[in-house]
Amino acid sequence: MPASTIQLKSRVLIGAVATLAGPKESQGPLKKHFNKALRDDLLGLTSYELAESKIHESAIRYLLNKTNYMPQDIDLCIAGDLTDELYATNFAMRTLEIPFVGSFGACATYGAAIALAARIIDASVFKQRIICSVSSHFSTAERQFRFPLELGTQRTPLAQWTVTGAGAMLINKTEGRIRIESVTFGRVVDWGVKDANNMGGAMAPAAMNTMIRHFKDTRRQPRYYDLIITGDLGHTGALLLKQLMYERSYDLDQTNYTDCGVLIFDRETQKVEQGGSGPACSALVFNAYVYKKLLEGSIGRVLLVTTGALISKTSCLQKQSIPAIAHAVSFERI
Repeated sequence: MPASTIQLKSRVLIGAVATLAGPKESQGPLKKHFNKALRDDLLGLTSYELAESKIHESAIRYLLNKTNYMPQDIDLCIAGDLTDELYATNFAMRTLEIPFVGSFGACATYGAAIALAARIIDASVFKQRIICSVSSHFSTAERQFRFPLELGTQRTPLAQWTVTGAGAMLINKTEGRIRIESVTFGRVVDWGVKDANNMGGAMAPAAMNTMIRHFKDTRRQPRYYDLIITGDLGHTGALLLKQLMYERSYDLDQTNYTDCGVLIFDRETQKVEQGGSGPACSALVFNAYVYKKLLEGSIGRVLLVTTGALISKTSCLQKQSIPAIAHAVSFERI
């Protein structure tokens, strides 16, 4: 069977990152790391979907301002979110005039976008610039996948809190101190979980599948990395992943392993059950926190494994189990 991991042949670098965090996220443990914080998650607009679109557009514009690039300087934007037909992303791109490819991998979308962008730039002889961006919003996700917000339905112990916010990353060949070293594209894994609130349980097997293939392809052990971080398994999902990996002779307890969904909220004071979820969860944590640690040199090698539960309103209503996927991207400081 061919290897799933692609080790990049050229220097593919992170040029810059940007983060825009919602009100609840801006009160969490990482509040000092975000570029911009929102006080109102509706932004005075008529719907939460329009608000998410504005948040997504603002993150991309903030990234452009940081880099002093104009939209016409960008060759491509690979972006996505959780809303129907990528509502938030499509509307965000209306005024940017950047070539655009919409991407859906549920909460794994950020990793998929980075992996695709890295491969495009690695294979090109041109000095391309690609923006990868994602957004999510608690209110748009909850009423799409679970219940109308007005019901005030009680959340289950295994539920996670969809992160409100957006993150954007510029990838290029010429500028930056953090290199994308390799990418491992995920496979769809379904272990029969049907509870739409138990996304960590559905996604942990997919994370395990991708991580084991990555380690086998690269002939590495988990301790090779200074930090291994999954996208949004949450507290129980992260514990399940460690158990699954241990049963297959990979001991994550011997590494600096954590989860973005665990880091972004304070579980006890913010009442988020298992922690954060959504495409913006991994984008905010990586861009605001992990990337800074790489730049300052406190860590040198990171494996980001974004995780996604590939459900829809239709599949949930039809009582289908939850397929999941995970994409891994290896970063190193140069």
